Amino acid sequence: MTGPKGLHRAATALLLWLPVMAAVAAGVSSPSTVRQLLLDTAPAGTQLVAVGERGRILLSADQGKTWRFASAPGEATLTAVYFHNDLHGWAVGHDAVILRTEDGGANWALVYQAPQEHKPLFDVWFENRLHGFAVGAYGLALETRDGGRSWQRRTVLSEDTHLNSIAGGSDGRIYLAGEAGALLRSDDAGRSWRKLISPYRGSFFGVLRLPDGNPLVFGLRGKAFRSPDGGNRWLPVDTHGEATLQGGTVLADGSVVLVGNDGTVLVSRDGGQRFTRRGQGLRQAFASVTASGASLVLVGERGVTTLPRIEEGTR
Repeated sequence: MTGPKGLHRAATALLLWLPVMAAVAAGVSSPSTVRQLLLDTAPAGTQLVAVGERGRILLSADQGKTWRFASAPGEATLTAVYFHNDLHGWAVGHDAVILRTEDGGANWALVYQAPQEHKPLFDVWFENRLHGFAVGAYGLALETRDGGRSWQRRTVLSEDTHLNSIAGGSDGRIYLAGEAGALLRSDDAGRSWRKLISPYRGSFFGVLRLPDGNPLVFGLRGKAFRSPDGGNRWLPVDTHGEATLQGGTVLADGSVVLVGNDGTVLVSRDGGQRFTRRGQGLRQAFASVTASGASLVLVGERGVTTLPRIEEGTR
């Protein structure tokens, strides 16, 4: 069985079968009481922001120790969150909902939705405050060049394949990863797209840009591949198992962390060439990971889990 983020991205209808772990009490909650399904997390300055089921957005100002609700509209499940800087962030989800914040996540406004189309969005990335993309089910790709005031549809792939993850950089190069091994690259900030030869025909749920700018992709059955040359060639990465990988991040020190089903937490300190397992015994599905201070903060089917960033054997 795939984990919560994979369910959203590979077969979104199945998500509705997942039970609500528990409601978060109003006010301030500790990780042990945050038991709702959370699908993504991102840093916003010194704060952390997490999003998940029923449109809930949570904020932490103390490295994930305690959490509080943000002011957010609607109840559509949110699948991804991204901050371009400390103040300006975006969240996307079901009903093709796009939310924007300009105060570090405290308050959110609805800037786009298309519930009649039944096409959830799965990821969002912004090049700067004005220009960004949101991607999702059945090839849905939306672009804005005015900070989200208007959104235009873009055709990046002729097939109606789910687009699960997007990762870009300041050099104008953007990567997309999706179901059935779909991999694409843009070299001109999204004006045109090139389909890459894929090393795997199963779904990819994530793509990261490594410290050297090259991509790392990961997904079903623990499959992960890195490219040394911008996606022209792909090298398999040993992930020590077949648990589906749902999320990942590149830390400020260049370390790479991947998370997924069966409590999988993988850490690389050589640019994604080799990974070491950690967090053994955490029997749950993780959807996303970020770093805050001395901690790794993971979210997934049981809410929030924190781990120390440095552990013997991870170097």
